[in-house]
Amino acid sequence: MKNSKVLYLILASFVLLFSACDPIVEEQHLENTTNIDGVELKATNTTSGGNEIKLELLTTGISGHWNYIIGKALTDRATVVFPVMGTFNFVYRGTLGAELFEKKVSVTINKLDHPVPPEWGALLGADAVKGKTWVFYKDNPAANGDGPLWWFMSPPNDPSTAMNAWWNAGICCGPSDQNGKMHFDLNGNANYTHYETATSTGTKGLFTLDVAGKRLIISDGAKMLGSAAGNKDGVYTIVELTPTKMVLYLNNSEAYGTGWTFVFKPE
Repeated sequence: MKNSKVLYLILASFVLLFSACDPIVEEQHLENTTNIDGVELKATNTTSGGNEIKLELLTTGISGHWNYIIGKALTDRATVVFPVMGTFNFVYRGTLGAELFEKKVSVTINKLDHPVPPEWGALLGADAVKGKTWVFYKDNPAANGDGPLWWFMSPPNDPSTAMNAWWNAGICCGPSDQNGKMHFDLNGNANYTHYETATSTGTKGLFTLDVAGKRLIISDGAKMLGSAAGNKDGVYTIVELTPTKMVLYLNNSEAYGTGWTFVFKPE
């Protein structure tokens, strides 16, 4: 009898032990707080037609971020100085609660009444939505008579020496896309398109113009014109950027272990 009671107690202990391990789950399902039509966005020129823009998400219960083409604002409200004139669609991307959404709001800028770096206008031209096309500056004269300097090996890790040619590769051994072109525009995004030849189908990507850091970055699957020189990360130092000439410098080519210089002009 005593053995039976002991066995019963042991079995009861095991039942309590394993039943205590069973989780108690309360299923919660995400729900939308509104629909896309209920999301209210506002983009306002702080001066009439000016290039300082105030972006606002007015609907509560929504989370996400603003994409204002040349950058992102990880807040519901932001004020940005846009560098070019035209009509642009700024985008808010976020979640309604149970699903993601994207909504656009349009703004027109017809004057640059807040200062902007001139490099934006130089890179994109008078119509930033239409954009601007660049090609190699194959007739760029060399100061030392070494033939035109447009794609050449240069000293590494020193942009001040970018125009010191170690090997003028453009004379004999230009890249496969030496007769191609590249296009920059702000038509809905910071778009970059690479063309292997003047008539080939373009490969699209994105660009970032970092004026303060003197960098031009090519990303999202596209490559720089003349990328046979190397540089997988797509980051180039801006040596010169005017309406008629662009000089980019690669600090350290993983292909050659040197610097490399690219010289372009408008198509």
